[in-house]
Amino acid sequence: MQAITEAIASGEQRHGGQVMFAVEADLPLHALWRRVTPRQAAEQAFAQLRTWDTAHNNGVLIYLLLADHAIEIVADRGLHGRVSPAQWQRICTHLREGLRGSEPVQALRDAIDEVSGLLAGHFPPGSGSDDDGLPNTPQLLG
Repeated sequence: MQAITEAIASGEQRHGGQVMFAVEADLPLHALWRRVTPRQAAEQAFAQLRTWDTAHNNGVLIYLLLADHAIEIVADRGLHGRVSPAQWQRICTHLREGLRGSEPVQALRDAIDEVSGLLAGHFPPGSGSDDDGLPNTPQLLG
């Protein structure tokens, strides 16, 4: 948890966006009955955690749904057209492969670093909000 918090804080010094990290063990029964997909759960978490609540609509949520072994990245509308779905998917793939390896903490750091790199390319330091409006600590859902 501390490594994730530090990686987010360090990354946010490189860009004007906001990164959040959320983990959900599994979906509630009512969500399973409604056939909520991991992507839909990630989008719901994005809203619930108010990841969209940034001055330049440049928040990014890295979401892990442990029960489904799912990794999703949800980016706010300020990044649409700037970062392609394929770029986000590559980060998810790298993270998934890294989590299966011998150094999962490093895989999490690397994923956060990759997201920060994309944000820095479009929102350099000083281009976003000067305050760190969203928590850097991982959010445990459910």
